[in-house]
Amino acid sequence: MPDWLNILVRSAVLFLITLFIVRLLGRRQTAPLTYFNVMVAIVIGALVTAISLNLVNLITGFAALAVWSAFPIALSFLAIKYKAVRDIVQGKEIVLINHGKILEDKLMEARFTPEDLLSRLRRKNVFNFSDVEFAVLEPTGEVSVMLKKDKQFITPKALGLKVGQESVPQTVMMDGIIMDEPLAAMGLNREWLYAELEKVGVAPENVFLAQVDSAGQLYLDLFDDAVKVPQPKAKELVYATLKKCQADCELFALGTKNSEAKNIYISSSKILSNVIKELEQYLVR
Repeated sequence: MPDWLNILVRSAVLFLITLFIVRLLGRRQTAPLTYFNVMVAIVIGALVTAISLNLVNLITGFAALAVWSAFPIALSFLAIKYKAVRDIVQGKEIVLINHGKILEDKLMEARFTPEDLLSRLRRKNVFNFSDVEFAVLEPTGEVSVMLKKDKQFITPKALGLKVGQESVPQTVMMDGIIMDEPLAAMGLNREWLYAELEKVGVAPENVFLAQVDSAGQLYLDLFDDAVKVPQPKAKELVYATLKKCQADCELFALGTKNSEAKNIYISSSKILSNVIKELEQYLVR
């Protein structure tokens, strides 16, 4: 067999074997890598290259590849069960800032210079180390940051506000092609989609991407970027309609002289007020 054909066959077979090994190693290998993951990836890559180019004996190369594949898999299972193994294989977290104070000895342990620390903080949009309550160096090399209470971003919870839960938007069109399964998952169909597209004057073939959110609102991105598509206003319209109905009931209650009708209008206004209060968290962005 010619050398080029031999290399071609070896490479094709090793590609499939390597793909199988990567699947066995698990998705953790494709996540942000620890030093152990990097070492395993480099060695396996070097072995696969050497075997493909016939730089090592075929049997010897596959034996080494088997060892470097089996050991990480075994260690990963042991790491799941035993923390001691997990600490050795994955490493431990290192606290770099504690209550706003930089721990110089921990910086030395992590082989971090002050510039390294400040650079990692800037990646988290933190430009003043004194704003940081805690900063932890993860085994993957990422720095996790918790800001001081008075420097944290305001959230609805901090303001005592309730917000509605959101489900994952469903992609119902891609490259002009309607996707029936996501539509059915939202309890919708093609007729609904065609009607929504007709409302905004968009042809189906001009839709690059279309998504439906949990409120049934359709968001579009078109092939023709010059065409402006109005943003969905279903929530705002429902909220405005409810407020108008409540205002009308109050107005009718003031305008009528019939005591029975007045009581009905006042009662309806109170009911609508309660409904608006309950739905406000879902309808107001």
